[in-house]
Amino acid sequence: GSLDLPAVYMFAIIFFWTPPHFWALSLLIRGDYASAGIPMLPVVRGVSETSWNILLYSILLVCLTLLFFTSNAVGWIYFSGAGALGIPLIYAAWRLWKSNSLSDARNTYLYSLVYLTGIFAVLMLDSTVTL
Repeated sequence: GSLDLPAVYMFAIIFFWTPPHFWALSLLIRGDYASAGIPMLPVVRGVSETSWNILLYSILLVCLTLLFFTSNAVGWIYFSGAGALGIPLIYAAWRLWKSNSLSDARNTYLYSLVYLTGIFAVLMLDSTVTL
């Protein structure tokens, strides 16, 4: 009957992962969104602003995943894995921001899938392995 801090962190990770993931996807299919009249960020604000927001949310997401370590619910395996997974995410988002290319949008989108899977994999590994 309670809501503990680790659960809040896990919710926040998904919450902050969602925008860069779906904005990268929406860059790839923004023409479809525009044709359908769906006001996704790339349609209403443009590619440059969307790329900038992807970078900002990616930085916030990686910081959040690393801050989870301060809750004492996870250990060094998680912290190391989150850091190792976060660096390529920020790099992919930075490349997208610099280039605004569909290729970098695709790479960012695909890596965001690997990133979230990896975060939860290292979370499970950390919970089963004791250092």
